[in-house]
Amino acid sequence: MKAVVLVLCASLIWVQAAQIKSRKNGGRIVGGEVANAGQFPFAAAIYIVTADSTYFCGGALINMQWVLTAGQCVDGALMFTIRLGNNKLNTNDDNMLLLSTETYFLHPDYDPVTLSNDIGLIRLRMQINFTEYIWSATILKNGHIPDGSSVLTVGWGQTSDEVAGLSDDLHYANLVTLSHEECLAAFGTQVNEQMLCVAGNYNEGTCRGDLGSPLIEYLGPMVYHIGVSSFISSNGCESSDPSGFTRTYSYFDWIYNTTTNN
Repeated sequence: MKAVVLVLCASLIWVQAAQIKSRKNGGRIVGGEVANAGQFPFAAAIYIVTADSTYFCGGALINMQWVLTAGQCVDGALMFTIRLGNNKLNTNDDNMLLLSTETYFLHPDYDPVTLSNDIGLIRLRMQINFTEYIWSATILKNGHIPDGSSVLTVGWGQTSDEVAGLSDDLHYANLVTLSHEECLAAFGTQVNEQMLCVAGNYNEGTCRGDLGSPLIEYLGPMVYHIGVSSFISSNGCESSDPSGFTRTYSYFDWIYNTTTNN
């Protein structure tokens, strides 16, 4: 994966993976809170090895054998090491699973320049058992996310533009979905209907290190995966610009067919 700046509108979008080629780069979600143990049992920490680099992404467990992440995170990957069940990156406990695999599926229409169809799947070598600390998020078929919906994202990304280094703790931030028109106004006409922008009350949002992390909506007791972290503003993570995600439900059929037939 090459370091690249995506030019959508006045160079507003950063490709997050370009900022996290070393495990030492990244940080925490901006404006977020530290997650409690077991609060987000679907959260996956993914270390990726390619032919020329090692970097970090977030992801989400969507069933007993598959992790959903960004297309940028799997493109050209040779090996994945995935941590499940533990919010801390540098501490092991009895709740954690540490898994390795080399099998991934990149959306066939993924475009690394425009970030269209920025979605990928990682297949674990075998099915895992769910526990209190390891559980999947659900994907809606033909879902609809009204503008102004309350959502949240989780990740080990960056909390400020000055602080470098992956956070040891999983963080989360409460956000609100924006209209497609607001997303276009922020990032330009290459933003398509399969992309979703979100923002917080102040400057909450994703940052370097959060690529591939899930956007989640709670409806009653159900936890729905509605977006994959894809792009951020070149104005900096602490700006009031929105964060960009790939809409998960737009790819339900591809996800279902891939996870069922492979």
